[in-house]
Amino acid sequence: MPSCPQGHDSTSTDFCDVCGLAIGDPAPAAEAAPTAAVPEPELPAELCPECGEPRTGRFCEGCSYDFVAGASRTPVAVTAPEPAAPAGGWSLLVTADREYFDAVRQQDGPDIPTITFPAYCPERQFTLTGDQVRIGRTSRSRGVVPEVDLTGPPQDPGVSHLHAVLLAQEDGGWALVDPGSTNGTTINDDLEPIANDVAVPVKDGDRIHVGAWTTLTLRGPSIG
Repeated sequence: MPSCPQGHDSTSTDFCDVCGLAIGDPAPAAEAAPTAAVPEPELPAELCPECGEPRTGRFCEGCSYDFVAGASRTPVAVTAPEPAAPAGGWSLLVTADREYFDAVRQQDGPDIPTITFPAYCPERQFTLTGDQVRIGRTSRSRGVVPEVDLTGPPQDPGVSHLHAVLLAQEDGGWALVDPGSTNGTTINDDLEPIANDVAVPVKDGDRIHVGAWTTLTLRGPSIG
């Protein structure tokens, strides 16, 4: 007696008497249920454990931390604050300036809501030597190691790696140049940034503002 694909005995030789399937046809395969696509989880951005900048490669752009080796390529030297400028020389006193920070916030830039004033930022002093003094943040991958290193901590997020340059003048003074920083450079109470690539004379007591809250006060040679 012939059997249908389902295994039923049938007296008919063309179609099964029990289920109606054609004799000799293969059994219908069970239809597989569609598999729902599982979305890939969105991984959070990896932050540098030293300075908190998002990872863009093996080495951190902010402090040169090596994400692969798990260590800084070159330790960042910390300059201890000095009470006064060295006799006979020029210097820059770097401070976190709350008044300047408040002025920046009033301009309502796109990143302002995410920037906070540091709870603590020690004063730092840098002696000006040579024909030019670069102001910015160290970037080993870009080959930028400024003489006035504002890498931190705490780190002002508005400071470019090469933010400004002080040029020694023939009369013994200095001129300030912004080579094209992202957020500009201002002097004293002027909220308008200085023009790029234009040397602006600066004098003893001038306050140079960079980033979101960093002020560099120029100190002239002490007398006596």
